[in-house]
Amino acid sequence: MQPRDVPQAMAGLRPSLAASDLDEPTGDPRPNVRPPNAADDDDMERLMAAADQEAHVVRRGEMLEGTVVSIDRDGVLVDVGTKSEGLIPLAEVQKLVDEQQLRVGDSVFVMVVQEEGRSDHAILSLNRARSERGWGTVQKYLDEAILFPTRVVEVNRGGLVVEVEGLRGFVPFGQVSRLRAGTAGPDAEKALAELVGQTISVKAIEVNRGRNRLILSERLAAQELRSQRREKLLVELKEGDVRHGRVSGLSDFGAFVDLGGADGLVHLSELAWHPVSNPAEVVTVGDEVDVLVLGVDRERGKVSLSLRRTQPEPWATALERYPVGSLVTGRITRLATFGAFVRLDDGIEGLIHVSELRDQHVVHPKNVVKEGDVVTVRVLRVEPERRRLGLSLRQVDTMDDSEGPMQMSFGPDS
Repeated sequence: MQPRDVPQAMAGLRPSLAASDLDEPTGDPRPNVRPPNAADDDDMERLMAAADQEAHVVRRGEMLEGTVVSIDRDGVLVDVGTKSEGLIPLAEVQKLVDEQQLRVGDSVFVMVVQEEGRSDHAILSLNRARSERGWGTVQKYLDEAILFPTRVVEVNRGGLVVEVEGLRGFVPFGQVSRLRAGTAGPDAEKALAELVGQTISVKAIEVNRGRNRLILSERLAAQELRSQRREKLLVELKEGDVRHGRVSGLSDFGAFVDLGGADGLVHLSELAWHPVSNPAEVVTVGDEVDVLVLGVDRERGKVSLSLRRTQPEPWATALERYPVGSLVTGRITRLATFGAFVRLDDGIEGLIHVSELRDQHVVHPKNVVKEGDVVTVRVLRVEPERRRLGLSLRQVDTMDDSEGPMQMSFGPDS
């Protein structure tokens, strides 16, 4: 073939071009490419998904998230994204159904305990997955000093056995806040038996996965919870509030009242309207009382309380309760050169002037009465505004009701 015949031969191998194909291109200079078919895209996605599934071969010990697709007598089938579902064996199924009410469609975390063979399912375990995740969770609790709840399942010779995050932990007797120091043996077990089945807050103090060792403390958790409640209470408390609390302790200078997270002090002078030398005269540990908040020192964490100011002031109704001329009973509390002081039932103190102890001259009250004596006396004068009550011992039997009461003067210490 001659060279000049080549173009003619090539012309027979290509389609004829329309006149419009020879025009100059306008608009987008890119070649006119036909858009892909949507059906082709769907096919491609299915092929890629199938390839990925075939490429994903689960390994023993691998943690997977899947979806329950069926529950039957053979076990629980879980779709974990492989070419065939994994199987949770029958041995775990009954427990799972009883404890967690597992249902089709539920999302679950499982661990591969046996890789799938050519025709078998991969064997999965929900319990081992839960345990695996549990160790990671309690390690985080330890690292970040987080309080968490746990359920008491039994009491043994050393403490409490608890369940948390699918694991079994141990709370030694020494780490249980409700046990007094030194309490052990049968007494301790009896005291803690009522906790079985209850949920308590704890802190992790040792997490050793290799030794399967999880040690917890309820005492540290209780201390932290109390500290949190104390901080919150100190912010909430305001002067003038009336709060309900429990007497938590006594001291020489007053009584401590637990307000539900913070202890406040009721000074001796605020226990009662009458003078108090020992708080045990008014309250005992465990008493529930209403108290008035006198002051809150948030920087020092101290709360001042009053018990007497939540009760009626006895002198406000003294005139009605102790009319002049009436007989009352009281106890001799102290003696002075000018007379004897008598405390009545509501704490009001009156004075028997030395001239009202006996018809005869009395050099000193101790010649007639002594501290602690219980006496019946007649009311001679009531001065609520001055908190004074005049009494007479000698006029109990001799004074005629028609006679007016003898006027008397109060001594300097009354």
